[in-house]
Amino acid sequence: MHDKELIRKNPDAFKAALARRGLTIDTEALQALDAEDRGGKTKVQALQARANEIAKSIPDAKKRGEDIAPLLAEGKALKEQIAALEAGEGGALDAALSAIPNILADDVPDGADETGNKELRVVGSKPSIANAKDHVALGEGLGLIDFEGAAKLSGARFVVLKGALAKMERALAAFMLDIHTNEFGYTEHQVPFLVKDAALYGTGQLPKFYDQLFVSYSMPEFENELKQVYESKEKYSEGEISHFELERNLNRYWLIPTSEVSLTNLVANEILEEASLPRRMTAFTPCFRSEAGSAGRDTRGMIRQHQFSKVELVSITTPEQSSAEHERMLGCAEEVLKRLGLHYRVMALCAGDTGFSARKTYDIEVWLPAQDTFREISSCSNCGDFQARRMKARYRAAPGGETRFVHTLNGSGLAVGRTLVAVLENYQQPDGSIKIPPVLVPYMGGLTEIKKA
Repeated sequence: MHDKELIRKNPDAFKAALARRGLTIDTEALQALDAEDRGGKTKVQALQARANEIAKSIPDAKKRGEDIAPLLAEGKALKEQIAALEAGEGGALDAALSAIPNILADDVPDGADETGNKELRVVGSKPSIANAKDHVALGEGLGLIDFEGAAKLSGARFVVLKGALAKMERALAAFMLDIHTNEFGYTEHQVPFLVKDAALYGTGQLPKFYDQLFVSYSMPEFENELKQVYESKEKYSEGEISHFELERNLNRYWLIPTSEVSLTNLVANEILEEASLPRRMTAFTPCFRSEAGSAGRDTRGMIRQHQFSKVELVSITTPEQSSAEHERMLGCAEEVLKRLGLHYRVMALCAGDTGFSARKTYDIEVWLPAQDTFREISSCSNCGDFQARRMKARYRAAPGGETRFVHTLNGSGLAVGRTLVAVLENYQQPDGSIKIPPVLVPYMGGLTEIKKA
């Protein structure tokens, strides 16, 4: 969410900031919605004052033997009016702002799309592999990857891993978690994979990206309600229906697209003590994404799936610490690749390629020999106070002092499935076997090589 004071006091600066993302913002319309919302608050205050007067007058009316039924009826009506107004308080402006992405940091490179991303560094060197096979051919050759079986169960963009490859995915996750918890001070969490609207709104997935998510109904009758609400995509994403209305009217859960949602929302509606920051959290979870709009992209193999596993890193910190924390988080993710001996590069994303909730993002791209290119394996973002405003997550610098919004950061440490892909392709042998990176051998029970049974 955006700082409404900025829109009130300096609408031109707000408009210019979003123009970097290629967006044209009608700040006059936003200011009109702001005036409407503020008028509603004034009305609530007036109604509350009258309700208080009535509450105070009832005991005296009783003593005088007067009929208090009219007072009780008016008090009840006022309470209902106040509740209705408060339910939509800030709704008009918030609904409009909820679809507007974060303001970018000043040092984010300009650019319209991924071609404008800036390479910051390249680490390691490309392995020399003649006639490199991709991970699909390697896994199927070993008899340990089964896409047909997965399709029989769930359709396209799912996979079944077996034997040593199933064990390797588990080993990679354990290896990553051990580094992040034992060496980098992240606290491991086991979090829900199903969340409510408010959690996805807090981190920015709703309302803008509801078509990228999977939804679960708690009871069959809610399916019809959901269809009615979503019969027009524009009606929701452009703010005609707010998340407040959806949460009031629907009882449903969403499958998490990343554990960033669960971890970050642990501080929603909280006031933290500054001494407790930075708060660093990690979790290994499955992630679920519909991949709407990506038809035809990476349909072969495990690069882009509806379900995949990831070790996530989340930091909650102060504005003064967040830039340094961002660099630290990037270093934590890089360390995993260094120890696995994988060739990679770090990219600073440009304005047109930076995600909705992020003010600045670094991508780590690992080398895949079969594709003869780098592919994203981690994305580390500083969201500033954008998510915190949506979640109402704050901290207090001193007892009794004023509260400020925290800054939130998230990153992949790493995407486990893509790391498995990278290990398969970079450690393949001419006979189709796979050498296991030395750091993973203890996690694989001493196994040093995967061969066809």
